[in-house]
Amino acid sequence: MTDLVLSVHKVTKSFGAQMVLDHVSLECAAGHIYGLIGRNGSGKTVLMKCILGLLAPDKGEVVVCGRRIGKDADFAENVGFIIEQPGFLPHETAFSNLKYLASIRGRITPRQIRECISAVGLDPDSRKRVMKYSMGMRQRLGIAQALMENPDVLILDEPMNGLDNSGVEEMRRLFLGLKREGKTILLASHNREDVDVLCDAVYEMDGGVLRPK
Repeated sequence: MTDLVLSVHKVTKSFGAQMVLDHVSLECAAGHIYGLIGRNGSGKTVLMKCILGLLAPDKGEVVVCGRRIGKDADFAENVGFIIEQPGFLPHETAFSNLKYLASIRGRITPRQIRECISAVGLDPDSRKRVMKYSMGMRQRLGIAQALMENPDVLILDEPMNGLDNSGVEEMRRLFLGLKREGKTILLASHNREDVDVLCDAVYEMDGGVLRPK
């Protein structure tokens, strides 16, 4: 595969007697969007956590941007992600939350933070605290957080959660624009239309087994 950015090779993960990932393999190239579909509990989120380094697989190998996760790097670098519901400081504004997160690595400027907030349809200068945000606004802010350091890879678990129809259309346009910029996106969605509109390839997870759809 040309410009291979992400490789999962025969990854297995169990919790006690329950096998959640059963020799899962996946390859993702630059400038493509890949979809994961499957029922709740099928293993999609666990796979994403193994890719990121948040969980260690029992067997197999994950390589992100040329680095083996758990060997060359503890966590996937140059990756933005949303896993489950985004968490933010409730009494702070959107800008204050992202500014705090950005200060950890110091890679981006306040202007770039504002641009990311605007890109997802929020007002970077709003004084509204995140605790007053709707679920859809929180989801938009989570997407901004995933994007703000301009990562090459995005791992997005149900990124459309809580968005109304117009919000879904906005995020689809955003993701397709990122694809044109050469980003690699792996997203899980229960919405088949999202998958059909966005994805170059779709994989179904069932009982810990990943198959092309």
